[in-house]
Amino acid sequence: MNFKLFSWFKSHRFYTFVLFSFLAFCLVATCASIGFGAKSVREMKIQNSKNWKEGQFRNPQPLVNDFLGMVFGSFGASEDIRPKDLLPVVYPDPGLFKEDPKTGLRVTWFGHSSALIEIDGYRILTDPIWSNRTSPVSWVGPERWYEPALPMNDLPEIDFVLISHNHYDHLDYETTLALNKKGVKFIVPLAVGEHLSDWGVPEERIIELDWWESHKLSDFEIVATPARHASGRKLIDYDEHLWAGYAILGTKHRVYYSGDTGLFPAMRKIGDEYGPFDLTMIEVGQYDKAWPDWHIGPEQAVIAHKMVKGKQMLPVHWGLFALAFHSWTEPIERALVKAKDLDVKLLTPRPGESIEPDLGRTFVRWWQDVPWKRAAEHPIISSQVD
Repeated sequence: MNFKLFSWFKSHRFYTFVLFSFLAFCLVATCASIGFGAKSVREMKIQNSKNWKEGQFRNPQPLVNDFLGMVFGSFGASEDIRPKDLLPVVYPDPGLFKEDPKTGLRVTWFGHSSALIEIDGYRILTDPIWSNRTSPVSWVGPERWYEPALPMNDLPEIDFVLISHNHYDHLDYETTLALNKKGVKFIVPLAVGEHLSDWGVPEERIIELDWWESHKLSDFEIVATPARHASGRKLIDYDEHLWAGYAILGTKHRVYYSGDTGLFPAMRKIGDEYGPFDLTMIEVGQYDKAWPDWHIGPEQAVIAHKMVKGKQMLPVHWGLFALAFHSWTEPIERALVKAKDLDVKLLTPRPGESIEPDLGRTFVRWWQDVPWKRAAEHPIISSQVD
């Protein structure tokens, strides 16, 4: 290779990653981890969905995308999109999970959107990713910053795994295979079950829900709530699989998980129907003003917390992968500013740390002090929202 070209690749690692990630997607369009489109066995329910139009799932408020802004935005990527030092990860004792939390509600955040929710006698795992990369292949793609805080073999018995949508940082092939061996049940949005079925998960352990549908037990309910996002694992399956958030309703506690989303008006209905929530888990990271409807951003995440009638908020979708151009600490820094402005209690556990919201514990700043842009410098404002 030409030495100057090699030097450019070495000094522009972020842009090199973007280029080779795109090439990787093109090359592996048929590999197993990508999954396949929805098949006829699910077509009737899919086509009867109010969200299915002209061969795709659609958001009530269409997404705004600035493709050129996204391309040029990469040239202004922060030098701190990932940590330069080791993070203070907590590696919990597996024995902690042998007994239910005394308060009835405990959450262990593993970074990004992966979390273990213990609520009123049930254990729920959200968007688990134990793989090293968010990618269809193991040799390229965004790489995790630290090893899983709790090894897969040390996970306690899980009642349900919640998948919000089929993007690689939320539906992970290898993690799904490992959880399938444990015999867990998966709750997923419409059509996403086709991926699981293709990967060997038995149909009786796949529960597919449209927005506002629920899976009920005698003393427990999980509702698939609307989200404003998109789906796709290859270049030709855009929006063929639904996306969702979840309202988790126990006997004494209620938890809301947003999944990936922009801000949208129906968040008020979620709060009216299923709130107030003892805890909300709302994404705050991996945003850019070029795609303001895909990811809600820190300030709007706090606003969403108020819209769904949350009591305390756990920011997620940050702290594990670099999927946008902002510095890695910017999401939590900006969320804290907005939370103070709106008098919202923000929980900031370290990766791997367990929290019981009812205990009222105060958390400390565990992340490094690096440069970040304020909301006025880089506003994230979703369209078509009052």
